[in-house]
Amino acid sequence: MRIPPPVLALAAAFGQRALTRGAPPPSAVRTAVSVAAAAVSGLISGAAARQFAQAGTTLDPSDPTRVSVLVTTGANSVTRNPMYVGLSGLLLAYAIRRGSWTAVLPVAAFVVVIDRLQIPSEEAALSARFGRDYDDYRQQVPRWLGPIQAGPPAEASRTRIA
Repeated sequence: MRIPPPVLALAAAFGQRALTRGAPPPSAVRTAVSVAAAAVSGLISGAAARQFAQAGTTLDPSDPTRVSVLVTTGANSVTRNPMYVGLSGLLLAYAIRRGSWTAVLPVAAFVVVIDRLQIPSEEAALSARFGRDYDDYRQQVPRWLGPIQAGPPAEASRTRIA
């Protein structure tokens, strides 16, 4: 994907704002829930980013062939994509704050775009780079959250890293 995921998330947030113009100000409860959701989401993304930095591997999803270490602990032991889960959570927190079901539409669009256009190339590169270790990890940890849905075998979409 050519557009960095954080830029896509920012575009989704602007979309949320545009779709909910004129929404009433958030209540104290909505504010508290949105702040809590944003805090948890930020912690998930931040912890994963710190772990990647400590491991000395790239945080840049635009070229997944640059990854040097397979990080499977911490937030990555709960989801294979904690940074995307975090960005999605931040968007969901903003939808809660905006107080409109319409604000959830850009969240769903963000998740679909990341899931269908960004993650497959990352998974193919990781499978090519780390082979069986990544394939085993993929079978044990869900792509997002919840039950494991690994999809087709990685060998079917494997690309080689030069």
